[in-house]
Amino acid sequence: MANGLPRTGGAGPEPARYRAGVTTPPDPFDPPGPADLLSTEDTQVLDHVAWAALTGPHARFAEGVGLAARYHPEVSPFAAVPTRSGRVEPAAWADLARLTGPGLPVLLSGLPEMLDTLPAGWQVETRLPGVQMVATAALPGEPDPEAIRLGADDVEDMLDLVARTQPGPFLPRTVELGTYLGVRRHGKLVAMAGERVHPPGWTEISAVCTDPAARGQGLAGRLVRAVAHGIRARGEVPFLHAAAENTGAVRLYEALGFTVRRRPTFFVLCTPGPRAPVA
Repeated sequence: MANGLPRTGGAGPEPARYRAGVTTPPDPFDPPGPADLLSTEDTQVLDHVAWAALTGPHARFAEGVGLAARYHPEVSPFAAVPTRSGRVEPAAWADLARLTGPGLPVLLSGLPEMLDTLPAGWQVETRLPGVQMVATAALPGEPDPEAIRLGADDVEDMLDLVARTQPGPFLPRTVELGTYLGVRRHGKLVAMAGERVHPPGWTEISAVCTDPAARGQGLAGRLVRAVAHGIRARGEVPFLHAAAENTGAVRLYEALGFTVRRRPTFFVLCTPGPRAPVA
């Protein structure tokens, strides 16, 4: 998806941890929460994907200050704030700056209106138009006989494959977010796909990549179908994101049985303050 996006993290006030079963921070905009999502046919949660995941099924990976939340910096670079009609309350921007720390990048997704209330001092570093796609009944989710489950022992190889193929953000602990499947040839990891953001009732398919030497063999499609099979076996619905400019990937996903639902933008913003030195 968003190739080359910087990692999010850095110094700042020690954030409160959101935990499953603990009341989430007060939200005047009342974004959808688990209690409101009794049916996976309700797609409203996909308008607030990261927020719904961080205050729901992925709460164990979350760090938060007030109206801002983010994944642990070694898990995912995504952060989230609640929105209303695509816009963000000024207090949420302040909380996000406190959570992130001064002069540091933060990755958000939303509609362009998200930046309408961006306070002075923030910098917009990247705007990447994207597409959000959801699985239809035409997606033939099925196991793949060559796919193997990837875990902590495979992270070095996964990071190497990501570095060579640039599918989007993938960090040392991203593998903890869900099931990752891969294909090895002669011991070398040549393709993978897995699960990333997990709002209630839905699971995102991400990190779909194939080594250039192994392309043209249908491995990406096979792994997407295999990951989708596992998601559906839990009674959830697969969805994914892609860069709008990556028309080849969008065509592949449409051929597999996904349809475009929404066109969010991915923003890399820099918080106010002196820019943090590069490590």
